[in-house]
Amino acid sequence: MLIGYARVSKSDKSQSLDSQIDALMKNGVNKENIYHDYASGKNDKRLGLEACLKALRKDDVLVVWKLDRLGRSIRHLINTVQNINDKGIGFKVIAGAGADIDTSKPAGKLIFGFFAALAEFERELISERTKAGLESARARGKKGGRKYSLTKAQVRMAEAAMGKKETTVSDLCKELSVSRQTLYRYVDPEGNLRDAGKAVLTKNR
Repeated sequence: MLIGYARVSKSDKSQSLDSQIDALMKNGVNKENIYHDYASGKNDKRLGLEACLKALRKDDVLVVWKLDRLGRSIRHLINTVQNINDKGIGFKVIAGAGADIDTSKPAGKLIFGFFAALAEFERELISERTKAGLESARARGKKGGRKYSLTKAQVRMAEAAMGKKETTVSDLCKELSVSRQTLYRYVDPEGNLRDAGKAVLTKNR
């Protein structure tokens, strides 16, 4: 069975899905089997896509107008298509840069494999740039990682206050301008230092 998916970026429905739906129907998708969303491609929560993916069964083929209608990024696109391929479901693109992709056919699988290779290449480049940036920062005397929310004085205050029974955690959090979760990264409920608290107190001694 052919299952279609269409999407436009405007959630206020000022954009029309008609051209995508017409294209899907011309390529053999029944209108009742077309799912859609009015949502940005960057939106993680797309109820139409979620319903579409749940409806797919082995030997079905997911059909989209263009590649960018399905994935919010290359990585998301590759992962989504690989997931459905693992379940024996095909993927077909009607128009645009990926118009020759039809993973239900050998040639289409080869083309999609090229896209997957590009995505892997992109991941490796990002990883290499991140490592190079960290090495450069270290060479200049800077260290990467999470910044500490509390100063040494604040950690000492939290350590002393949490050891007292009369201390109200919510009031202490307001005093330090941090959340309860952040506070507990530095000290436990009895006022004992945790790793983050110890790290702040030993920093630049």
